Amino acid sequence: MEKLKSLIPEDLRETVRRSTANDLHSSSSSLLRLFLGLPQFHHAVNDLADSDSGCCGKDKDAALDLKRRGNHCFRSRKFHEALLFYSKALRLAPPDAIDGHRNLLASLFLNRANVLHNLDLLAESLRDCHRALRIDPFYAKAWYRRGKLNTVLGNYEEAFRDFTVSLSLESSVDGKKQLQDECKIISDQRNKQASGHTAYRVSDSASSDYLLSVPSEIKLRCVSTEEKGRGMVSECDIQQSTVVHVEEPYSVVILKSCRETHCHFCLNELPADSVPCSSCSVTVYCSELCQFQSGGMVSRDDMDGHHVCQSLPDDLSDHIKGVTSVNNLFSGTECIREHQHECLGANWPAVLPSDVVLAGRILVKLINQGKLAMDLSNLQENLDLSHSYSEMDPESKINFHIFSTVLLFCLNKSFCSDLSINGISVTQTIILLSQIKVNSIAVVCMRSAGLSFKSNPSENIPGKGQIQSLEQIRVGQALYKTGSLFNHSCKPNIHAYFLSRRLILRTTEFVPTGCPLELSYGPEVGMWDCKDRIKFLQDEYFFRCQCRGCSWINISDIVINGYRCKDPNCTGVVLDSYVPGCEAKELKHFSSASDIQASEMTNTDFGEVASLLVSKTRSSLQIEPGICLKCGFRCDLETSRMEVKRAWSYMRRLEELTDAEGANVSALSDYLRSLKVLRSFLHMYNKGIAEAEDKVAQACYLAGDLEGARKHCEASIKILERLYEEDDHIVIGNELVKLSSIQVALGDSSGASESRERVCRIFGKYYGSHSHILFSYLKQEAPKAVV
Repeated sequence: MEKLKSLIPEDLRETVRRSTANDLHSSSSSLLRLFLGLPQFHHAVNDLADSDSGCCGKDKDAALDLKRRGNHCFRSRKFHEALLFYSKALRLAPPDAIDGHRNLLASLFLNRANVLHNLDLLAESLRDCHRALRIDPFYAKAWYRRGKLNTVLGNYEEAFRDFTVSLSLESSVDGKKQLQDECKIISDQRNKQASGHTAYRVSDSASSDYLLSVPSEIKLRCVSTEEKGRGMVSECDIQQSTVVHVEEPYSVVILKSCRETHCHFCLNELPADSVPCSSCSVTVYCSELCQFQSGGMVSRDDMDGHHVCQSLPDDLSDHIKGVTSVNNLFSGTECIREHQHECLGANWPAVLPSDVVLAGRILVKLINQGKLAMDLSNLQENLDLSHSYSEMDPESKINFHIFSTVLLFCLNKSFCSDLSINGISVTQTIILLSQIKVNSIAVVCMRSAGLSFKSNPSENIPGKGQIQSLEQIRVGQALYKTGSLFNHSCKPNIHAYFLSRRLILRTTEFVPTGCPLELSYGPEVGMWDCKDRIKFLQDEYFFRCQCRGCSWINISDIVINGYRCKDPNCTGVVLDSYVPGCEAKELKHFSSASDIQASEMTNTDFGEVASLLVSKTRSSLQIEPGICLKCGFRCDLETSRMEVKRAWSYMRRLEELTDAEGANVSALSDYLRSLKVLRSFLHMYNKGIAEAEDKVAQACYLAGDLEGARKHCEASIKILERLYEEDDHIVIGNELVKLSSIQVALGDSSGASESRERVCRIFGKYYGSHSHILFSYLKQEAPKAVV
């Protein structure tokens, strides 16, 4: 796209930069006329939209090469490497490709089933046998492999039928003799088995019974306010931890960074037996259910006329049909088909940015529903979403013009030849991208990460294991039409999370009737200071935040990046030159200094760190950089900045070495010296101290100093409790997971149980009954003392 941008004359580029929503038609029409006359533009579009030469299409030769490499790894018992090669080959193999006398996909699924069996992943192996048989119902080796797996799982009735079908398909004398022996053994085991035994069943989908609906008494209303425009309010009192909204996405797309690790439909992590798209080499699913919902699957229901079925008893013929038929596999399941227009081998879905691909999915959905005119002139009335095109930065406007034009040409060539490409359609697509910019929501999943000891394996460290931590992973970008109406607050009263792709909104405090329901768009009080939050929201969402967290002085906003007073006996804070201007604006909300003390946004810490503010009259209320807000002592900010920067630089270098080599006593001493420097210059509640304490805790853990790890982890948590002004914030819960794992390693069962109880209480507040589904940590038994 940069090459196309360089071809735009400077005068037209300036016109686009200065464009507003009112003159978009003129600027988009001018750019479209320019591109239509440029061979370079048509060449670029052809490269993106041509399915014949697209790098995202299937490639039989590449799939065969990967299969050969997988076979070599399998023979060498390098099962994990073989698994990777077979999975890559499955993504590239065309559905109708033949390898020898077998369907290539079927043989690849069976090969992967063999690998998964050797890795003791029996359920996954059994599913791959099913997939091989659905493609080739008369694959004798696949029936044999399925029989072996059912035998291991104790499903002797199923195993006997599988071996019997395999025997009917086997042509060699030795093969038949082996299968006859297998059938006799299984028949004996089947007869001994209790008649009440229930066979192990393979499912391609997880139960969704846990997906709660919104209680019927919860009523929400969309209102308009002068400050924030449209927003959602409650029509009744809502208790803490109540689900107030559940919504499936209007449209969703996986982020490029997660294409190899997460399902392209449900956005969950991919299992070892992932399922490829049947039409392109990019998309991959966690199950056949997701494959079906996203756009269909390959079906081979042609067994009735086969001579083998005609020669088998009815019960075995029915067994073949029951295992291999897909006609009724997902009966009643909605097929959304959000990917079908992209999987024709063209490059554009893999090359264009995620928000542009999301725009394409929205357009295609509306066209398929018959709601959208071919010139897109009625697009806005169908979506009814806000946008802030006129406020966007000049470069974003140019990018939106280019991407909108390119997207329409790609859709025209690969999906809908009737789609008009003119000033109107380009304008409407630009507005759509602007709407996605301010209304789409990042879909995140929680991942538990473990940090292992890297000390000498021969050392006998009690409770040796992993330090657990939780992190949010952005996996997708989605548009939720109702979810986008909830406004932002830096002190939110609702929490957003996801079950697969489904958005759940839950209250984190009691919400009275008529109170706005507001979530966080990213920054919160305690996470960033006020100036950084305001800048982020202006840059990303084009509004100046006026929430309760940004309208009143918060103790965390003052201390989060503050420096320490040079008087060793003073606990006051010294602010950098960038902070006072923002905080001074908040003083206008107070009619007198005493109001600061009375404000619900302050606590007893306020007097401890900034007593000068609450001791002056309104006329003299001010915040000066470099002046201690408690004692008035003037500090040398330049020296403080320099020393802090040097300490952080050294600590980051240590962290890189630790990641590569593991921590030792010498590295740990260096960590502690850097932490001491930071404590000397930063305020005791500065978030940088909390981050440094956390890094030192990890270094202690890696070096085997478990008591030190606990001490520094607890110190980090204490600072975060001050910054977030509550001890049950979700951030505290995440840190307590880490602390409890350290306590388990120490053999401190009492401390670990107490930490775990706090985690359960905090996660229950934010996730309710879903907390045990989202966090496997909470399913574990209470930790026991290490003997």
